[in-house]
Amino acid sequence: MTKVLAVLLLLVAGALVFTVVQQRKSKGAYTSYDPRPVAQRPDKLGATEQTTIDVFEKYSGSVVHITSLASRRDRITMDVSEIPQGTGSGFVWDQDGHIVTNFHVVQEGDRATVTLKDGSTYPATIVGTAPDKDIAVLKIDAPPQKLLPLPVGQSSNLKVGQSVLAIGNPFGLDQTLTTGVISGLGREIKSVSGRPIQDVIQTDASINPGNSGGPLLDSAGRLIGINTAIYSPSGANAGIGFAVPVDTVNQIVPQLMKFGKITRPGLGISILADQIAQQNKIDGVVIVQVVPGGAADQAGIVGAKSSQSGVEIDDVIVGLEAAEVHHANDLYKALDNHKVGDVVDVAVENHGKRRTVKVTLQAVQ
Repeated sequence: MTKVLAVLLLLVAGALVFTVVQQRKSKGAYTSYDPRPVAQRPDKLGATEQTTIDVFEKYSGSVVHITSLASRRDRITMDVSEIPQGTGSGFVWDQDGHIVTNFHVVQEGDRATVTLKDGSTYPATIVGTAPDKDIAVLKIDAPPQKLLPLPVGQSSNLKVGQSVLAIGNPFGLDQTLTTGVISGLGREIKSVSGRPIQDVIQTDASINPGNSGGPLLDSAGRLIGINTAIYSPSGANAGIGFAVPVDTVNQIVPQLMKFGKITRPGLGISILADQIAQQNKIDGVVIVQVVPGGAADQAGIVGAKSSQSGVEIDDVIVGLEAAEVHHANDLYKALDNHKVGDVVDVAVENHGKRRTVKVTLQAVQ
């Protein structure tokens, strides 16, 4: 009798447990237990993680490692050897072998080597450079099937807060991925030539030495910029990186591929350094000399001239179209909004008298 009672009690208890479990399942409160170790469980990745992984796996093969080289002759043996001048990142532009990177990655060398993701290395020639925009184009002779060009996006429609990915070779660590968001738009940084680069993208994706020249991608894997600089007192990432916008890249790269250089709109003048102008309390850009027959010369603009007391300043540029010009950067920024052949109004002052002249912008290097 006792054994029968015990069996009945076990059956009742089992029924109650089954009922509770079914109720919890129906309410979504029940979680099954997987007895396998955590490392062996087929846990699913989040949608954002999977997207990032997919972009990296698909497009990391487009990113290359660049070593800049220069020839040096030994003073004793007179032997010529190739000395590495710097390293950085780059990316495949097309299947003809064109590679895009930063100018400052290759500026100290006269040629370079390019290493693809599979470890194969090719000698590269420098096709063209644009120091004012920190862009350079190299070319390698590699099989087309090894070259995976990046899809090119737009930077004019970017939004602060959208996700970005940076792929490069920081500190010599190949194929490194960092992620973040666009932290700011419309920034301005100075190129290695001292001229401003406008509409620069700011990101918190980690960019360190060696990332320079690598691509900044959106979440779909499209190129939106070239990682070019960081803001950091220590020289390492501090959460503020900058990328040259792809719309600028799209304007520059085809010119470099075709001509080896870019032409930009100019006035055909040489100007006085801002520091000297400020020391003499001059507001504006002082014209030192005009190119004979150039755009400014044809418009009647004149440069400084020698006098018995030294140098006499004549025309000073104080405006171009709607932009006020106080310093050289103001003039460069105003010119960047135009192209060769545009007719612009240039405001100049000469000994306190102001006039406006029309100038047809010419091509300058």
